[in-house]
Amino acid sequence: MFKNRLSRLLTMITSVMFLGAASAQAQIEIQFWHAMGGELGQKLTELSERFNTTQKEFKIVPVYKGTYTETMTAAIAAFRAKQQPHIVQVFEVGTATMMSAKGAVYPVYQLMADQKEPFNPNSYLSAVVGYYSDSKGNILSLPFNSSTPVMYYNKEAFRKAGLNPDQPPATWPELEAAAKKLQAAGYVCGFTTAWPSWVQLENLSAIHDQPIATKANGFDGLDTVLQLNGDLQVRHIGKLAEWQKTKIFDYGGRQSNSAPKFYSGECTMYMNSSAAYAAVRANAKFEFGVGMLPYWPDVTQNPKNSIIGGATLWVLNGHPKEHYRGVAKFFSYLSSPEIQTEWHQFSGYVPITNKAYEISLEQGFYGKNPGTDVSIKQLTRGTPSQNSKGLRLGSFAQIRDIIENEIEAILSGKKTAKQGLDDAVRQSNDLLRQFERTNR
Repeated sequence: MFKNRLSRLLTMITSVMFLGAASAQAQIEIQFWHAMGGELGQKLTELSERFNTTQKEFKIVPVYKGTYTETMTAAIAAFRAKQQPHIVQVFEVGTATMMSAKGAVYPVYQLMADQKEPFNPNSYLSAVVGYYSDSKGNILSLPFNSSTPVMYYNKEAFRKAGLNPDQPPATWPELEAAAKKLQAAGYVCGFTTAWPSWVQLENLSAIHDQPIATKANGFDGLDTVLQLNGDLQVRHIGKLAEWQKTKIFDYGGRQSNSAPKFYSGECTMYMNSSAAYAAVRANAKFEFGVGMLPYWPDVTQNPKNSIIGGATLWVLNGHPKEHYRGVAKFFSYLSSPEIQTEWHQFSGYVPITNKAYEISLEQGFYGKNPGTDVSIKQLTRGTPSQNSKGLRLGSFAQIRDIIENEIEAILSGKKTAKQGLDDAVRQSNDLLRQFERTNR
């Protein structure tokens, strides 16, 4: 009997030791909330799982939380409830909101220094670094998926209309003339656009070196005032409304809702993110090209760089210190030249590191995929000015909704371009003042 008791006791002790060892070896889960659905989301999951296989201490758990706005809103609510993820993907216009979330954010430059992970700001494209850095040049969030708007065009339609399929219109007058020839050749619509505010106002302003807002587009202070109702912007949106009447331009909705007009061949030119390249390639049943956004030649003969879209990865405070070692290692993995090259070539987002661009160039990727380097050339064109560095405005997701409400009112003939943009600026400035009061 004694031997039986001793045997059971030894078995219990062994079981407890085994469970204790298993617990000690259990991976630390790192919650990663993101806004990427479809193929991009699948690729992000794949990259996370591949990182997990490189070590046994940490496990990245990617969770799709909806649109960019929904993801950021969910993360803020979760932080207030003390249930925040370790990492959250936030779009570029949410930068000011994240910066104002005092105590919630663990700046990336500080994280990487604390965890002794290599992190060199000079390895990233300057246009990307500037957007996500503080006034001292410190990078606050990890650049990951950056894009800029470009113009896709139907090469087959160009040939049919007698236009050079290898030379997209460089200026707005050239685009208008090309659209009329394309319509004469039997095409219904000249061009359409995605993301109306981002493409047709924010980037329009940057390319022409016109301010989007005071205080260096918000980089120099919260007491900024929107300036998207200047002469150039009013003229341009007014021209869109004029073109809408004859379908030289045809509005297709917000975000990328206009895409089917291009895929079907109804519209021959389409302005959207460089990251839409994969979707265009998958859905367009014709040969297409990629060109830079047009400019107004009487305003400038030397267009500036366009500004970025996309998102970065923010780290949230409130987790055990040892967890952040896993976050830092994951960020080093995502920033590696090999992963950045793979992500750039798969997604259509610009390579955020200089090395990823160099590798793609050496591999002949741009030669095999014509047009995929247009975004890089446009984004790095010239030296960024205060007007083309980007924007940093509080509540800008809501401001974009206001702007696009007014654009729709203008295009439908309910308001003149001047009335609509003046109303957009007035309403937006009310939000900016509210943001300023809240974040003093």
